[in-house]
Amino acid sequence: MSTSTRGSIDGLGSPTPIGAMLPAVFADDDLAQRFVGGLDDVIAPILNVLDCLPSYFDPALAPVDFARWLASWVGAETDGTEPEPRLRAAVAAAAHLHRVRGTRRGLSEAILLAFGVEPEISESGGAAWSARPLGPFPGDARPHLHVTLRLPAPHPADEHRLDALVAAARPAHMPYTVKVTASTASERTPER
Repeated sequence: MSTSTRGSIDGLGSPTPIGAMLPAVFADDDLAQRFVGGLDDVIAPILNVLDCLPSYFDPALAPVDFARWLASWVGAETDGTEPEPRLRAAVAAAAHLHRVRGTRRGLSEAILLAFGVEPEISESGGAAWSARPLGPFPGDARPHLHVTLRLPAPHPADEHRLDALVAAARPAHMPYTVKVTASTASERTPER
């Protein structure tokens, strides 16, 4: 994995050169102008970052290395191996996913963001309403959650990643199982 760094960029001038701010006595002094020119080279990238600071916190615009750091900062469910578009989508959706965490919808959306495939989720829960008290409870008496994910080309690591994702996004009291299988040709849909 390559790491990109920001810092000195050849030819990047300072928007506010220090030499122009010096007293008039130093305006024609070659040594003073070269000295502050070196300071301009060091300070210009810092000023560039500060000028563009709001774009660093927008997942669609931030540099990739900063977007990865931002993912850890907002608690996005990433593992560092996802492609750049999926990383940016996970960072953008992190706040929403925290609001629906522990729900079937939240689990489904987290898995969809991580793998790009809609999971099959079966659970024991239920909801019902009755005008009479002491009615039967909805759902199964024994809680369970099962998640099946059908991938075009599953890898052994996919099941481990799905397990970690379900463990983090499920309701805390719910025992669960996960299964990753290969999708059939009729189930595969072209990517958008």
